[in-house]
Amino acid sequence: MKRTRHINIPIFIPHMGCPHACVFCNQKKISGALSIQSPMRVKKILEECFSTTGKNNDVEIAFFGGSFTGIPENEMIAYLELAQPYLRAGKASGIRLSTRPDTITPHKLKILKSYGVTVIELGVQSLDPEVLLMSQRGHTVEDVVSACSLIHDTGIKLGIQTMLGLPADTHEKAVKTAYDVIRLKPDMVRIYPTLVIKDTLLEEYYLTGRYTPLSLEEAIEWCTDILPIYREAGITVLRIGLQDSDTLEGSVVAGPYHPAFGELVESRILYRKLTNWLDMHLKKQKRVIIRTQPQLISKLVGQRRANIESIKEKYRLNEVIVKGDLEDGEFVIEAE
Repeated sequence: MKRTRHINIPIFIPHMGCPHACVFCNQKKISGALSIQSPMRVKKILEECFSTTGKNNDVEIAFFGGSFTGIPENEMIAYLELAQPYLRAGKASGIRLSTRPDTITPHKLKILKSYGVTVIELGVQSLDPEVLLMSQRGHTVEDVVSACSLIHDTGIKLGIQTMLGLPADTHEKAVKTAYDVIRLKPDMVRIYPTLVIKDTLLEEYYLTGRYTPLSLEEAIEWCTDILPIYREAGITVLRIGLQDSDTLEGSVVAGPYHPAFGELVESRILYRKLTNWLDMHLKKQKRVIIRTQPQLISKLVGQRRANIESIKEKYRLNEVIVKGDLEDGEFVIEAE
């Protein structure tokens, strides 16, 4: 029977299995989880969630928030065991987890494979040695390369999580990291601009002037440069920016936080494409009609019609009309 939509059931295990306190990390705030999830609590969460997921959805059980392969083996297996009834019954299609690159071993991967793990997302953050060092990640670029190779050997899908604007990061380093990530052949990536969270070392750096986060505009521009790199390589971008939560919003001290950050990036990408076309084709016309698909109108127009107003001003147009009547493609422009 056809699956209708993909659903993740997130189980957050904040800071479990993670031996390092990276400068940016306060997992309790980032995940919205305030206590360690015991197996009994996880069992209850799964029961509650599967009672409402429906029959025909593609459901994954996702262990996020800590370093799953870094927790004691017996505890790791206990969590995996809780997922087995749902896998056997066909209610769940697989297990997804996040972990550190330096906690991946052939032995642990054999266990994960046997328990039905289908996706491993590595918290890579950067592939620049200085950025890793200054962020106190506690692992090396070589650890990342080794972990990716081992995961590929098992047939488990690979996800890579990166962060932009960490200490010592630059636009050039972030772009290079994207190309280096592509060489590791992940199936998917997540891109997170760095935020300064309460009760982290990065907050201390920020308050004492040792660290300056990206502005919202800088973060949008960096992501607008980097997102197409992954897409052109055929790599799925699962998310841009941390997911909005009440806990997160109240704990951000500084940085490019916006509840619709991904939308801002997608809008900027469309704006660049529009202006590239206009730069090449617009002559002395003063009226432009942009036809697009209905679901793309808000991204194309931009928040508060920013894209349209900018285009009108940049090209000294009298009128820009947007129509949502296109069936295929991103947009078609008519100038008159």
